Amino acid sequence: MLSVTGVTLHYGSSQILNGVDLTARKGEVTCVMGTNGVGKTSLLKAISGTHPWSGGSYTLDGEEIRHASAHMLAQKGVAYVPQGREIFPFLTVQENLETGFACLPRAERHVPDEVFDLFPILREFLSRRGGDLSGGQQQQLAIARALVTRPKLLLLDEPTEGIQPNIIKQIGEVIRRLRARGDMAIVLVEQYFDFAFDLGDRFVVLERGAPKLTGNAAEMKRQTLLQAVSV
Repeated sequence: MLSVTGVTLHYGSSQILNGVDLTARKGEVTCVMGTNGVGKTSLLKAISGTHPWSGGSYTLDGEEIRHASAHMLAQKGVAYVPQGREIFPFLTVQENLETGFACLPRAERHVPDEVFDLFPILREFLSRRGGDLSGGQQQQLAIARALVTRPKLLLLDEPTEGIQPNIIKQIGEVIRRLRARGDMAIVLVEQYFDFAFDLGDRFVVLERGAPKLTGNAAEMKRQTLLQAVSV
């Protein structure tokens, strides 16, 4: 589904990513881990098209991607849930969900019933402003808005950050249900070790913008991974 090889990325003269390889397959969760400032969010920005990468190759569903815009990648099925959620505080929940329509053909511009099956609280709050929701509810809204686009590749950046434990559990169950469908690849950037370890099928640990450790869940020992992501 997704393959990036040797990806580099710069902010001005500063190199943030240095030869990162990552593979994400449908029906799997690929976890990107590491301490703060190692390039995890920058990798998602490169994959989503929200920041241009400097070098390397990027293949999506067998198609080579050459510096496509975020809008074009969204049309190709890439959905990005950024750190901090970035919902529109003065728009209602309904209106926030409908912002996902921008990359869809007109015939598909409706909110799928599955969104409310996964996040039933949002149906109750459709007329409530996004800024009036709790942090956990805003995170659910941000993921739901991404799902409105019918993604083939879902990028999640720190979905547990600042969220109460019961919502973290719900988000974990949503990720499991999406994975079980088998038609979506999921890339998860996550600092909460137990959450990531329980969900991950593949792991990529970054250090100073480069891969430090990679492997799949079957071969990755918990202690080895924990040591790799520790300061």
